[in-house]
Amino acid sequence: MTLDFILKHDGVNEKPKGAVLLLHGLTGSPFELKKYGQFLYNNGYDVFAECLPGHGEKFEEIYTVNYQNWLDFAYSRFEKLKSEYKNVFVSGLCLGAVLALAVGMKYREQVSGIISLSTTLYLDGWRLPWYKCFMPIALSTILRFYYNYPECEPHGVKNLKTRNAVKKLLAKGDVGMNDFPMTGFKELLELSAFVRNGVNKVVSPILIIHSKEDDLTSTKSAEVVYKKISSKDKEYIILYDSYHMVLYDNEKEFVFEKSLRFLDNHLKSETNTEDFVCI
Repeated sequence: MTLDFILKHDGVNEKPKGAVLLLHGLTGSPFELKKYGQFLYNNGYDVFAECLPGHGEKFEEIYTVNYQNWLDFAYSRFEKLKSEYKNVFVSGLCLGAVLALAVGMKYREQVSGIISLSTTLYLDGWRLPWYKCFMPIALSTILRFYYNYPECEPHGVKNLKTRNAVKKLLAKGDVGMNDFPMTGFKELLELSAFVRNGVNKVVSPILIIHSKEDDLTSTKSAEVVYKKISSKDKEYIILYDSYHMVLYDNEKEFVFEKSLRFLDNHLKSETNTEDFVCI
């Protein structure tokens, strides 16, 4: 079973508006982006979502990757899409949002737009335990290979019905990991530091959406991005009835519609012949 999905129009009877590269969260999978991707496809976009390195069917592979592997993956997927589409957008959730920003840092004007959801530059959400302040010490030692932080309530979801459904899926172990390996946290934090130090290079139009009650990462992450980026066209929206998994929570329809409006408003004309340049 593969969790990857690609949704493409035939290009003849249904010509796509553009392409959207979707990047999932830490210990997650493209499954968490499926409804979002289907919505964008139904509204005219070709959508591409694949498992990040270290994720997928063999979850133990998370111990064998580093953040540079994630960056290389995101860069290569963007380059491929840019060679085929005039308009290429990048959207991500959690770790995926950080990677989307990294793509924006590297390719700058070549990115048609970025949708950054639950951006995780800091692990400072209210769900994390009191001893989180000692996490950097543990991450710098061999202990990171022997401890997993268990996935627990509320599983990033405020809506009780949806939360229970997520719990059942995680228990099956076929849509994402049921805990967070400390090695994954270490690589996420190193990637986040890399992005924080260079996020001022982002110039693409950007939509940032973050929950006020995000249980994994506070609004500090989104605020840092909004303040530091160089994009002239930027919008920051705070949600008040969701947790971390904004694509499945109480305001998901709003997130979907706002994302679609952003994409439609930033399509480049097909007559624009600007060449693709890798920086």
